[in-house]
Amino acid sequence: MSKTKTTAVSGCLIWFILVMVIGTCVMPVFFTIGTVSSFSDFAINTTGGWLFPQGTTPQSHTYPTTSRDQNGFEHSATGYELQCLDASGEIVKTDPVLFSFIWIGICAASGMIVTAVLVFVFAVPGGALVTKLFEKLKSPRAK
Repeated sequence: MSKTKTTAVSGCLIWFILVMVIGTCVMPVFFTIGTVSSFSDFAINTTGGWLFPQGTTPQSHTYPTTSRDQNGFEHSATGYELQCLDASGEIVKTDPVLFSFIWIGICAASGMIVTAVLVFVFAVPGGALVTKLFEKLKSPRAK
């Protein structure tokens, strides 16, 4: 193999490995952060500003509900929804799930950016290491 082909193969290999390894470490962390923080004041104010009309106040509302486990038995649970209140305190609009999906999507996009940055940081040293390994494997062994 020529030096150019070796470099191209090692570059593709290292990018694939880095994206897989770093992505499988980073993305679950950001999904968990998004899920846990989706009911924070910052997340509610951010997503509520996009989902609700101007001049209204987003507010988290909890209520008791039930949930089924894997065996079909009902258990008590807490439900969450985002409410939009006008100046007089009237509920203008409610959103049971979209605000959470948007917030988790924002966190996932942040995780993709962090993954891309880390891949760029580790690509050059990793590529050099794989190229050296390919060159060592292809060179004739001295007796």
